[in-house]
Amino acid sequence: MANLKEIRNRITSIGSTMKITSAMKMVSAAKLKKAQDAITAMRPYADKLTELLQNLSATLDSNNGGTYAEQREVSKVLLVVVSSNRGLCGGFNTSIIKKTDRVISEKYQGKDITLYTIGKKANDILSKKYNVIKNNIEIFDNLTFDNVTVIAEELMDLFSKGDYDKIEIVYNVFKNAATQVATLEQFLPIQPIEIEGNTSADYIFEPTKEEIVEALIPKSLKTQLYKAIRDSYAAEHGARMTAMHKATDNAKDLRNDLLLTYNKARQAAITGEILEIVGGAEALNN
Repeated sequence: MANLKEIRNRITSIGSTMKITSAMKMVSAAKLKKAQDAITAMRPYADKLTELLQNLSATLDSNNGGTYAEQREVSKVLLVVVSSNRGLCGGFNTSIIKKTDRVISEKYQGKDITLYTIGKKANDILSKKYNVIKNNIEIFDNLTFDNVTVIAEELMDLFSKGDYDKIEIVYNVFKNAATQVATLEQFLPIQPIEIEGNTSADYIFEPTKEEIVEALIPKSLKTQLYKAIRDSYAAEHGARMTAMHKATDNAKDLRNDLLLTYNKARQAAITGEILEIVGGAEALNN
């Protein structure tokens, strides 16, 4: 059994760790509230915009969908992988890396795969195995629509120039503080939904449907990417808050076990000293 000083030092060390994990939990909880409010408010707008674009695109001829709707034979694929810059968030980054590996090995086996990473953690691991054309870690310092627009325009330009036949996003969808779902979502080309009949026959469009779709596509793509990064950002803080909560509870349990061990050792030491005193007194009496 360790001596009392060693046990006291371990208890003190665990207490310091508890303060750190507890503080990190509170910081993540505050950031999560803000990020959750942002993504919750944005989702209805983003979903409705995507639905509107898909419905309009479905009523157009395949040749009128524009460059971003052009369906090509897939040989070159760009995966946009969204992770975090920091760790200590449970399996948040691990799930993204595993999801990316599965997509490449199962869905795109034999294809020319290139990665565009957003976040330091995914880049650190995936750059050792795959070709990463760019890594953006600054976006989380100031996560705004304007800053995400720059990335979206860069991806749109790569597709329109024919550098890639398909672009997809791998990111964590925020469900709640304890649940994040690794998701693969197609970014380009745009896929119009299949509808029965002509749902737009009762509407008069001004300007034309073609012009509306052409104006909506860039806005929809920028919004889609912004929503994905926002989702991942909220999921990251939820995962970190949950991880720090568990770490704090585990540290508390370990500290309690050490306190019990310390008290037992202290009691044994006191009992031993009493026995020595009694033994010495009896020896003197004899």
